[in-house]
Amino acid sequence: MKSRSYAQGRPVALFVLGNGRSGTSALAQVLALSGAALPPGLLGATSENPRGFFEPRAVIHLNQAILHDHGTSGYDTSLVPHDDGRFGVERNAAWVAKVRDYLGGLPSAPLVVIKEPKTTTVSGIWFEAARQAGFDVAAVIAVRHPDEIIGSLAKRANHQNYVDSSPELTCAWWLKYSLLAERDTRDVPRVFVEYANLLEDWRLEVKRIATALNVDLDVRDEAAVDAFLTPELRHHRTRGEVTEPFGTDWIRTVYETLSTAARDEPWSPSELDCVYAAYGASERGFAKAFDDCRRYSNVDRLLPPFLVKLGLETLAVVHRRKGTWA
Repeated sequence: MKSRSYAQGRPVALFVLGNGRSGTSALAQVLALSGAALPPGLLGATSENPRGFFEPRAVIHLNQAILHDHGTSGYDTSLVPHDDGRFGVERNAAWVAKVRDYLGGLPSAPLVVIKEPKTTTVSGIWFEAARQAGFDVAAVIAVRHPDEIIGSLAKRANHQNYVDSSPELTCAWWLKYSLLAERDTRDVPRVFVEYANLLEDWRLEVKRIATALNVDLDVRDEAAVDAFLTPELRHHRTRGEVTEPFGTDWIRTVYETLSTAARDEPWSPSELDCVYAAYGASERGFAKAFDDCRRYSNVDRLLPPFLVKLGLETLAVVHRRKGTWA
C-alpha cells in the first residue's frame, strides 16, 4: 500500500491493473458503485462474463494499437519489450498524445476508473498521458490465486475455443502481468486487493482502497454492491499450493508476496525483482536456444535419410574406405 497527497482540485485517474480473470471487472464495478465514474462506451456482458467487463471499448482499441505498433500483443509472455525501452514515454510521444486526447475528452468527474487488463503492459504511456490531461494517477492492483485463473480460463474456453490455453501459458501470463503491475506502479499511490478478500468483505476492501489512495469512496447503495458481488462470481476456489510448471518457485514467490501486500502486512519488492530478473534471463536464454534449434531443425528437414546415407557413403569412397574411413 502506498499513499500520497494529490494536487488540490485535480481529478484522479484510478487504474485497475493486473492479470485478466483476477477480479478486475468486479473491482471496477464496485468502485463505480462506490462513487467513481466509469467512462462511456463500455464492453458489455457476454456469455463468458455475464455481469459485464466494465472496460471502455476505446481503451481496448488503444491498447491493441499500441502493442501491435511495438511488435507485441497482450498475449505475449515476453518481458523483452518492457526491458528494451520501446515503451519508454520519451519514445512514445505520439501514443501519449492519443491517450491524452481520449482521457481529456471524458466527462468531468473527481475520480475516474480505467480498467482494461492490457493497460498493465503499457501503463507508463497511460500514466504520462493522464498527467498531461490534468489527472493525478493512482492504481488498484488485482491479486488472485493463479490456479483459480487457470480454472477460469479453462471455463472460458468452453465459450471461446480460440482462447484455450495450457496451465503453462496461463501461469506465464499471470507471472508477467503480476510482475509488471507491481514494478510499474512503484512511483504512484497504489493498493493491492485480493479477489477472495473482495468477495468476502467488500466493505473492508473499499475502505482500504479509500484510505490507501486518499480518495473519496461513498457507497450510497450497499444493497446494489451485495447484489452484484454474489458467490456465483467465484467459480473456482483454491487455497493450497500454487502450480509451478517451470521447475522454479517463481509463481509461489510472486503470489505469496502480492497476497501479503493485499493483507497490508510487511513485504519487500526485492523478491519480486529477483523473480523478474530470473524470468527475463531464462526467457532470453531459452529464446535464443530455441531459435537456433529451429534453424538446425529446418536444415535437417531438408536432408532425407537416403540423401544423408548417400553423402556419407560418397565420402567413404573418396577416402577409399581406409584409415578412419575403413
